Amino acid sequence: MDGAMLAFALRSGFFFLFFFFRVSAASASNRDDQGGDDLQTYVVFVDRPPDPVGFASADARQNWYESFLSKATSQGTNTARSRLVYSYGEAISGFAARLSAAELRTLQQTEGFVAAFPDRVLPLLTTRSPSFMGLNLAHGRWSKLPNSGDGVIIGMLDTGVASDHPSFSGAGMPPPPEKWKGRCEVNQRDCNNKLIGYKVFLSSTGNSSGPTGQREVDPAGHGTHTASTAAGAPVEGASVLGYANGTAVGTAPRAHLAIYKVCTMKGCSYADLIGGVDAAVQDGVDVISASIGFHTTPLHEDPLAVGSFRAAQKGVFLSYAGCNNGPNLRTVCNEAPWVLTVAASTIDRRLRTAVRLGDGQEFDGESVLQPGGAAITDLHLVYPRDGGNNFCHEEVLSRTDVKGKVVLCDRDGFSNRTAKAEAIWKAGGVGMILANREIDASSIVTDVYPIPAANLGFSEGSKVKAYINSSHNPTVSIISKGTVLGTSPSPVISSFSSRGPSLASPGILKPDVTGPGVNIFAAWPFRLGNAPDAKFYFNIMSGTSMSTPHLSGIAALVKSAHPDWSPAAIKSAIMTTADVLDHGGKPIVDETLQAANIFAVGAGHVNPARSVDPGLVYDLQPDAYIAFLCRLPGYTEDMVKTIVGRRIRCSDWKGNATANSDLNYPSISVSLRPGDNSVEVHRTVTNVGKASSLYTAKVEQPAGVRVTVTPGTLRFSKVNEKLTFTVSFSRDGPGPRDFSDGHLIWVSEKLVVRSPISVSGS
Repeated sequence: MDGAMLAFALRSGFFFLFFFFRVSAASASNRDDQGGDDLQTYVVFVDRPPDPVGFASADARQNWYESFLSKATSQGTNTARSRLVYSYGEAISGFAARLSAAELRTLQQTEGFVAAFPDRVLPLLTTRSPSFMGLNLAHGRWSKLPNSGDGVIIGMLDTGVASDHPSFSGAGMPPPPEKWKGRCEVNQRDCNNKLIGYKVFLSSTGNSSGPTGQREVDPAGHGTHTASTAAGAPVEGASVLGYANGTAVGTAPRAHLAIYKVCTMKGCSYADLIGGVDAAVQDGVDVISASIGFHTTPLHEDPLAVGSFRAAQKGVFLSYAGCNNGPNLRTVCNEAPWVLTVAASTIDRRLRTAVRLGDGQEFDGESVLQPGGAAITDLHLVYPRDGGNNFCHEEVLSRTDVKGKVVLCDRDGFSNRTAKAEAIWKAGGVGMILANREIDASSIVTDVYPIPAANLGFSEGSKVKAYINSSHNPTVSIISKGTVLGTSPSPVISSFSSRGPSLASPGILKPDVTGPGVNIFAAWPFRLGNAPDAKFYFNIMSGTSMSTPHLSGIAALVKSAHPDWSPAAIKSAIMTTADVLDHGGKPIVDETLQAANIFAVGAGHVNPARSVDPGLVYDLQPDAYIAFLCRLPGYTEDMVKTIVGRRIRCSDWKGNATANSDLNYPSISVSLRPGDNSVEVHRTVTNVGKASSLYTAKVEQPAGVRVTVTPGTLRFSKVNEKLTFTVSFSRDGPGPRDFSDGHLIWVSEKLVVRSPISVSGS
């Protein structure tokens, strides 16, 4: 990549847009100073010392951890201290350290050792989106909410922020609440009453060295974008290259932000992530937002899931991205039941770019055209194929004369869309049309390209290919139609959004909920492409990285309205009030424009106003997750201990429940296998609405299944009263073939409390 292209890529954020990375174990290794084996960073879990005093302070914890390292390295305290990368205390009982393979084997034989995992790097997975959700500054749902996140602290685990961006202005913000224990460790001038904390955890990824100024900024832009989405202050006159003009504002504009820089442009290591979670819990955040993910991983082998369990125990709400590996089933990540797993869907704004062919056919696509860029009018259109497709890799383009021409490219799941435009530019091409794969169907995302371009759906792209094949001199024009609002259908589940069912948490429906995650407009640290110089910048990005901070902000709204609610109650409120119909009153669809199943949409699309008044909540205490873990198929007590942090006798926790579907979760996922006559699950709801309330059960029956609810009515006489009911599943005829969807709905005079149901027939 030449210097000009590299500069454009950096300005536009092309190195990390909702990534389909192949991720390998972190290479954070070097040679042992003593000439031994290569060293690699490991996240190590150990028991706490028998005497609680030995774990009461940071120094005591470090001494405890160094005692393990001293035994492993056999080289004394100084060597042990030099190998220690992080000393944890809040998120896990453990540490991160650089060890050789032989030293790891010795450590594994040490009394008190629990588990160790190689460090790995995980990928990083607005103006219109708050308005789309009904949140408006002067009117709409913000005006109906008790507040806009007042007094709530959101901890962002990401690439840092551009602290001087007006989205992080502290003007009009009150001081942080008294519970706040964090600080601005990078530079005090970076913090104010909006941005109340800034800490850096990059020791594992090897980026902790260098000038302080390089550590405090956000060279990737990802963290600036997500933080401003969650809780950015209002900024008038915001746009991206003249598109999407309006007032940029976060979902919870009155919430405070605490920044934990745990990622670089390469991604985020487990060791650094746990360091950020550890600090966030200790500092007193209410919500942790992580737009980070890998793929499905057993919970006891996922350090982030383990650290998050301890955070949930301490009352922190966890909002995590569901990953961008869709639309295939069983691709969802961050599946632990103690986190909110977020899918991604569109809003009702399109950045229209028309593709007009030489024969008069015209198709609507999307793109952001650079200001002052060359016009594309009746230029030659080529489709250089390699094995039937053209992914516009450099080696393919080098075999075809594309100079001065527009190139049709096929979208694929492995190479960056913008890399295709860069390759065309480098080869002398002047424009690009990017056609979806069949699997992506109509799901289009918008990018800023170095050349005029348009993204088309699969059907439209196929027609362009047919035109090229039938014409001796195919030509094309690319025409900007600007920003179009109020488009339908919306929301639509994006093709990249990962799908359930969950492999790591069987019996739990994942993802939990969907939110705006396609073509999201938010703050950006630097000039974008060929944009004119300005005081501040914004960019458009897509991914579950973008939907997650929307939900983090909404969790802050609910927490601010109900400060005594548990994370489970907040999650329940968000899920049971979500919309299952789009803005046109029809079922939410996916990339095929067919009704989306619950493995794509979860409980539905978030509805902020309803979430603060849910009527009923499915609440639970963190210890309930222990019983859930003990019931997971194949889990041993040692595996449970890794997550919980202490020795557990599962026989003491299983009780009368026999299935992990019995966790008091706001959704229901059961298996009705051949030979099963019926299956029962139990749920308990807490009345958080009117003291005297009557709710009646309604069931949208899954195909092939008969669902009954006992009792069919719930009568409450006081606030916080709890009532329990049973849901029974039996076969209706041959039963479900594979998966069947339905809903359990509790209806009162004014409120609807909806839970999605999934029944597996195999």
